[in-house]
Amino acid sequence: MSAKVVIVGAGKPILSLHSCVIPFTSLYFGPGPSGLVACKTLLEAATHDFPFDPIVLEQEDDIGDTFQYRFYENTTLMSSKQLISLSHSDHLTLEQYVNYLRDYASHFNLWSRIHLACKVVNILKDPQGGHNVSYHATLINHIEAITIHTPYVAICTGLHVVPHVPDIPGVDNALKNNPEAKLFHSSEYKSRDQLRGKEILILGTGETGMDIAYESAKAGAKEVVLCSRAGFLSFPKALNDFSLLGFKFESKSPVPIDSLITNLGETTYVHPWVAKSHTRWFISDFVIKRVLWVLTGTQAGCNQWIGELEPEHLGRAYVFLNKSHKALPYINRPYRLIRTRICPRRRISRSNWLPSPRTSQRGGRAICPLDLDKRSRPKRKDAVRIQGKVVKPNLVVYATGYEQKFGFLGEGYKTPGEADVRNICWSGDTSVAFIGFFRPGVGAIPPISEIQSMFWVLLLKDQVCKPLRAAHYHLLVNENTRIKYGVDHSTYVSTLICTDTQQSPRTKGNKPKPRDMGEGGPRQLKGI
Repeated sequence: MSAKVVIVGAGKPILSLHSCVIPFTSLYFGPGPSGLVACKTLLEAATHDFPFDPIVLEQEDDIGDTFQYRFYENTTLMSSKQLISLSHSDHLTLEQYVNYLRDYASHFNLWSRIHLACKVVNILKDPQGGHNVSYHATLINHIEAITIHTPYVAICTGLHVVPHVPDIPGVDNALKNNPEAKLFHSSEYKSRDQLRGKEILILGTGETGMDIAYESAKAGAKEVVLCSRAGFLSFPKALNDFSLLGFKFESKSPVPIDSLITNLGETTYVHPWVAKSHTRWFISDFVIKRVLWVLTGTQAGCNQWIGELEPEHLGRAYVFLNKSHKALPYINRPYRLIRTRICPRRRISRSNWLPSPRTSQRGGRAICPLDLDKRSRPKRKDAVRIQGKVVKPNLVVYATGYEQKFGFLGEGYKTPGEADVRNICWSGDTSVAFIGFFRPGVGAIPPISEIQSMFWVLLLKDQVCKPLRAAHYHLLVNENTRIKYGVDHSTYVSTLICTDTQQSPRTKGNKPKPRDMGEGGPRQLKGI
C-alpha cells in the first residue's frame, strides 16, 4: 500500500458539480517553491514502511503561487542565488524564477503529481483516522467535487495570499467627491501606468512599499507620501556603487548583502545560556552598527537617514531586513546631515516621509500623529516636518502585507501560529504539517522549506528524539505585534539540522563528540 500525502493551493467559481470519493495517502496544497520541495522530499524519503505517494493540489492554472500571480513590473528576487541555492545569476526576475520552478518540476518528475485548478474547500478529521480532503476540480465544462482520504497532509499555501488591510477611520474620504481617486492593496499593483500623474499616499515601508515609492517617482507622480508605523532597517540587496572617504566603489559583480549574513557561532556547539540570551545576535549588531557609521555616517541602516527604528528594536534580533533601497535617496534628501548630491534630480514635484496616518478628515486630508516623549519632545523628526502640510491623496496604496486564513480547516485542526514543533506541526498530531509559514529576518524561504520537509519526514518516521530542546530562533517581538512568525535564518536552520535523532551517537548511549554538536545537539539530518 502506498501512503498518499496531499499538498494545498487557492479560487474558482462553481459551475456545476459532480462528486466522487477517492482513497489517497499523502496530499500537498500549493505548488509554489515550498510545495514542490516538500513533494520531492517525500518521494525521495519513501520506503517500504513509509510508502509516501504525494499529490499536489493547486487552485490556479499554473504553478508558481505568489511569484506567478502577485507580481508587478520591474520586480526581482530580493535573495541571492547563494540563499536560494540556485546556479543562476543573482536576483532573478520573477518570470525567470517561475520558469526555474517549472524546470524543477520536470527534472524531479513532479508534473504527474500536480493537479491544477483544484480548489480545496475543507479538510475534516476521519473518525477512523486520517483526513478527508474535499476539493473542487475545474474540468472543461463542469466542476467535479472530489473527496480524498489521506493519512498525511502538508499545507504549503504560503504567507502572501490574503491581503491585510488595516482599518483607518475616514480613509474612504479620499474617494468622496473625486471620481478619479482610487484605493487598493499593493497586491493589485501591476505597472507604472497606475501611478502616473497621481498624488499618492503609500501605507507601509516594507520592500513592496519601497518598490512602489520608487516606481511612483519614475512614473511621474505629482507627489508621493510614504508612511511608516514604526520604521524599517534598510540595506541594499547588493553592495555596489557606494563611497567611502571620498573614494567611489563600483563593481561589475556586486556582492549580495545576504551572502554576508553574520553567523557567529551558528555552526558550532552553543551553550544553552548563550542561545537563550541571543548573545551572538547582539554582538554582531554592535559590530555592524559601528561599521555602518564609519561607511555611511549613520547607524540606522546602510545610508539610512530617516525611518529609523526605535533604538531598543534596531538589530537582527527584531526586524526583517528591507533590501529595497532605490527609493532611499529620495527619502533621505531632506534629512541627510552631509549635504551632497545623492541622487539625480527627481521627476516628481514633492516627495515626503511621515508617520502612518491615524485618521482621514472629510475631504480626504490625512491626519498624522505627533507622539511626544517623556520630556514633551516629538519622538520622530518626520512627524515634526509634516505638521501643517496638507496631504490629500487621490491614490492610496496599502503596502501593508498579508495575513493567513485557513477557512478550509475543520474542527480540531491547529494553525501555523500554534505549530509548537519547530513551527512545522502540532505535537498532538504530526500528520499535518505547515511548510513555509515563517519569514527569515534575512534570507530566503524555499531552501529552509526543504529542510522543514526533511524534519517532518523524520518526525513521521519517529527518528527525532523527544522532547525537543527549547527553541531560540524566533525574532524578538512584542505581544501585540501582528507578525510573529519571524525567525533568524541561520539560527533556525542550525536548530532544524542539529536536533537529536535516532541515528545520532547520543541515542545509542554515547556522549556526542564536540564536532558532532550544534546548538541543539548532534546532527539531525544525517543520511538525508
